[in-house]
Amino acid sequence: MSVTHNCAVIFDVDGPLLHLRKPEEDAFFTPLEQVFGITGLSRDWDSYRVRNDRDIIHQVLSEHLGDRFDDSHYDTFVDAYDAELKDGFSSGRLEVSIVPKAPDIVGALAAKPGLALGIATANLRCAAEIRLREAGLWDHLSAYPGTADKSGHKHEVLARVISDLALPADRVVYIGDNLNDLEAGRKNGTHFIGFHVHPDRRQRLTDNGAEFVTGDHDETLALITRMLTLAP
Repeated sequence: MSVTHNCAVIFDVDGPLLHLRKPEEDAFFTPLEQVFGITGLSRDWDSYRVRNDRDIIHQVLSEHLGDRFDDSHYDTFVDAYDAELKDGFSSGRLEVSIVPKAPDIVGALAAKPGLALGIATANLRCAAEIRLREAGLWDHLSAYPGTADKSGHKHEVLARVISDLALPADRVVYIGDNLNDLEAGRKNGTHFIGFHVHPDRRQRLTDNGAEFVTGDHDETLALITRMLTLAP
């Protein structure tokens, strides 16, 4: 990356930036039903071995296809999922739901010199890009896109982003809404801010040791400014 930066803020997508609504969940499972005839799957992401869309699809397809499963089946899913999302948004069947003040904080951070922005998400790249483009956020976040296209837990996704940034971990703030995000920040040594609009989700993070937890992005921005000693 040719642009010089001395710090970074990395966002999880669902929770801190976008609300994941049922129609978008349905779009993930639709290709499994329509292409492979697989139904009745759990919507509890924590019920799968690895909370990562690539690993979830590999687990589901390998369990249902057995010895017949190979990489071509996974590629077929990705193509069908990409098409389902694009058709859904273009037709109006799907509509992105933006977390309040998410565009404001992303825009404010993007304007700060020397600060890089990116994502570390369990979404596939195609889904993250399509949904964030719909929200008008992708261009600011696309330089460091940590997505699920390589397998691994969230802390591994975040580690790849930090490696690409070539920054010390203490110059990185990671913002997430789930316990695996908290774990990712801890394992990588970054600053961590737990964010969710619902108080019970914030309390869950606090109960598990998150020091900084917020439900308003004005407060998130203030925390980032202090953590990275940024000019206001």
